[in-house]
Amino acid sequence: MSTIVITIISLCAIGIVSAVILYFVAQKFKVEEDPRIDIVEGLLPGANCGGCGYPGCRGLAEAAVKSDTLDGIMCPVGGTETMSKVATVLGREVKTEAPKIAVVRCNGNCENRPRSSEYDGARSCAIEHALYIGDTDCGFGCLGCGDCVAACPFDAIHMNPATLLPIVSDEKCVACGACVKACPRNIMELRNKGPKDRRVFVSCVNKDKGGIARKACKVACIGCGKCVKECPFNAITIENNLAYIDFTKCKLCRKCVGVCPTGAIHEVNFPPRKMETDAIKANPAAKSATTISLSQPANDTQIIAKEKNDD
Repeated sequence: MSTIVITIISLCAIGIVSAVILYFVAQKFKVEEDPRIDIVEGLLPGANCGGCGYPGCRGLAEAAVKSDTLDGIMCPVGGTETMSKVATVLGREVKTEAPKIAVVRCNGNCENRPRSSEYDGARSCAIEHALYIGDTDCGFGCLGCGDCVAACPFDAIHMNPATLLPIVSDEKCVACGACVKACPRNIMELRNKGPKDRRVFVSCVNKDKGGIARKACKVACIGCGKCVKECPFNAITIENNLAYIDFTKCKLCRKCVGVCPTGAIHEVNFPPRKMETDAIKANPAAKSATTISLSQPANDTQIIAKEKNDD
């Protein structure tokens, strides 16, 4: 028998023995996977944004199948409609959650927060934040480098060239939370969209005392507490010289907006307020310098006049 034939037979024998060994090893260590995982994954939008807190849609599908309940498991892109389909497949119930949207808690544009220095480094909020206070006197406000824009996988955030602040699209934002993680100053926040996309929030994160915050930015929250006293639902608290509106308690009455002396509280997607013309005609003195504009921040003179009037 020639050497070539012996070699071929030997290689074939080794291949067959190896295949048998691999077969038994595969049977011994194989992992059974629930077929429902593939079904649930097919119901998800496939964005793989990570907004659910799991590594992609596959991770959420595995968690949903293995978990006894769907509490705490939510796809921000698909929303309640998608999770209802998942619950139907798994024979479970899902709690209805209000849709959320990212909001920008900073109104320090070029006019309200003048620049005191110039940043000439890498265009990254994370890098600039690590290096120094920023190009304004506010060490809490938006740095304007656009890390949130780069992080958004849905093209829902763009920088406004006039204000150098990010703008969130109501139509495109799915509340995945990528911008929240990317912002080194915690300016981006996920809040309930609210009925008719209406919401009220404090557009400031400055924790300095009132005088320092006001000097750095004209529309900074000064922690005066007027909004807390005005809110009939106990939805507003002040901590570290900064007011915060709890969107789970806020009923969108907007009373806090009218009493804020700096215009730090924003109302979004509300219809214009109706002026009480009859009351003004009857009492011309009502229209005085103590009236604070609801759309523009008050100046120092108005704030002083307002405080004296309240006293």
